[in-house]
Amino acid sequence: MGTHVNGPLHYAILDPTGNVTALVEDEVAVGLQPEVAARVMERHPEVEQVGFVRMAPLAGKSEGTYAQLRMAGGEFCGNATMSTAALWALRAGEAAQLPCEVMLRVCGASRPVAVRLGRGEDGSFDAGVRMPQALGIQLVRLEAPEVRVGADALTPVVMMEGISHAVIEESSPLYYLREKRDEAVRLVCRWCQMLGADGLGLMFLGPGTAERDMEPLVFVPGSDTVVWERSCASGSSAVGMLLAQRRGGPVSVRLREPGGALVVESDPVGPSTWLYGSVRLVGEFTLS
Repeated sequence: MGTHVNGPLHYAILDPTGNVTALVEDEVAVGLQPEVAARVMERHPEVEQVGFVRMAPLAGKSEGTYAQLRMAGGEFCGNATMSTAALWALRAGEAAQLPCEVMLRVCGASRPVAVRLGRGEDGSFDAGVRMPQALGIQLVRLEAPEVRVGADALTPVVMMEGISHAVIEESSPLYYLREKRDEAVRLVCRWCQMLGADGLGLMFLGPGTAERDMEPLVFVPGSDTVVWERSCASGSSAVGMLLAQRRGGPVSVRLREPGGALVVESDPVGPSTWLYGSVRLVGEFTLS
C-alpha cells in the first residue's frame, strides 16, 4: 500500500443507481488518495469511483454538516454524495430518524450540499440531492477526426463546480461516438484539456421529453480514470439544467441510464435543481 498509509483501511461499497461507489472511512492524505482508489478499483472491478469520507459526531456536528466527502480525483460527484448520506445513516443507526435532511461538505461544491434521505425497499435508501447550480452553459465547437463540425453544430457544455458536462444529443454529428467507444475515450481526454475543466463528462442523450435514454462517459484527470458509467448524477443534473434553460421554466425529466433511472427536477428561476435516486449498501471491506 505504501509506507505513508498506516494500518488497514476500512471502506464500504454502495450502489447508487448502478454507479457503484467505494467510500473509504479512514483518513488518507490527499496525495495518496489516487493510489488507494486504484487499489480498491483493482480489487473490485465493479467500482466506478472512490471517495474518502469523514463522519461528524452526532452531537456538535462541524459547521452544521453531518459528514465530509472528497473524491479521489477532487471532482464533484452527486452519486457519491447520495452514498455518503446513506453511509452516515447506516453509521448513525436509530439516531438517523429517517426521513431527514443531511447536510454534507463535498469537494467541488463551495457550499454544503443538502440530501433528503428516506427509507427505500429491501434496506435501501431513497435520496434526493440539491445539486450545485451550473456556473454557466456555453456552446462549444468540439472537433472529432471523422466529423466536420460547423458553426451550426456547437455542443452545449454545462460548467459546474468540480466538473463540466457536454450534452451530446441524437441530432449532434458527435452522437456516433456513443458507439465508437475507444474514440470517445480519446476525445473526452483531449476536450477536457482544451476546456481546462477539472473533469469532463459526455452525456449521450436520446430523444424524448419527460423520459429519455442517456449514457454517460466521464473523465477525471485527478484520479486518471475514464469510465462509461452506469449512471451519472452530476451529468443528469446538467441535462436538467440545460433543458430548463431552453424551456425558460421548470422541467422534470426521467433519465434511463444503464444502471437504472434518475429523476431531475430543475427550475431556472431561483434557481434550484434536485436529483432523485436510490442507494443500497453492497458490503464492507478492509484493504491491508
